[in-house]
Amino acid sequence: MLGRAANGVYWMARYLERAENTARLIDVGFHLALTRGSRARQEEEWRSVLITTGQEAAFLARKQELTGAAVFNFLLRERDNPGSVLSMIENARTNARVVRTSLTNEVWEATNETWMILRELLARPVRETNLREVLSTIRQRATLVRGAMEGSMLRNEVFNFARIGTFIERADNTARILDVKYYVLLPSVAWVGSSLDNVQWDTLLRSVAGNRAYSWLHAGSMDPRGIARFLILDGRFPRSLVFCFEKIRSNMAGLAKQYGAETQAHQLLRDAGTRLHDVNIEQIFEGGLHEFLQDYIGRTYRIGEAIASDYRFIA
Repeated sequence: MLGRAANGVYWMARYLERAENTARLIDVGFHLALTRGSRARQEEEWRSVLITTGQEAAFLARKQELTGAAVFNFLLRERDNPGSVLSMIENARTNARVVRTSLTNEVWEATNETWMILRELLARPVRETNLREVLSTIRQRATLVRGAMEGSMLRNEVFNFARIGTFIERADNTARILDVKYYVLLPSVAWVGSSLDNVQWDTLLRSVAGNRAYSWLHAGSMDPRGIARFLILDGRFPRSLVFCFEKIRSNMAGLAKQYGAETQAHQLLRDAGTRLHDVNIEQIFEGGLHEFLQDYIGRTYRIGEAIASDYRFIA
């Protein structure tokens, strides 16, 4: 497969996943802001959403007031913002068009329709009254494209590159959400390991679509340490770090088989996976949760860069 085509399908998948993740972050930011009584606390919550998406500096450079409407419109529909959902969906569609002949009709049509629907939906400023509808549509459309790929694509290098892009993006997102939100929600370090009945923890889990699964496994008990274990080490949850790295490993193994050799990215991935499987939550907290998550954000980035280099991606 040519590097340009591999780059196209890889980034198509990453942009779609990132758009959905951004929608989920806005949703949790909106819910948490509603629970914050003071204006300052609400601003703090919206600022954390910007930090998690890596867009705080870009937003502040606009010298806009830090309000919910300003933040979620910036993240959803600002054309001058390359990190907005609208920009990412357009980039996903552009990349899909580049590799059109490598995709099934179902995948292309789902991607193209997603772009058309969201372009129309985001043509006007989003208000609090229709924010939920907009966010729900973004999540549904991203799920539809993934379903088309799962149900219609050959399990070849195109499928492997798309899946690798999806799970690299998802692993990065889970680590960033947990890193930014954990100590914002925790009243003090003394609460680590305690039981909390707090709607904010439920909302955090909602941001990664994990509230129902966590409740099933933990009988509804909101334990901060348990939440961290769930999002990092529980291989049953499809947005945990362990799950994401296992899926990347599986699809990278598929590429090695198809191309007849492993690459530097395979070794980086093996090192990251080994550490995840050899550590427990107590060891993670002893060494520092923030330090652990920052390490994995860095590892995920380096694996992505190695894949681009090893398979000669051309933008």
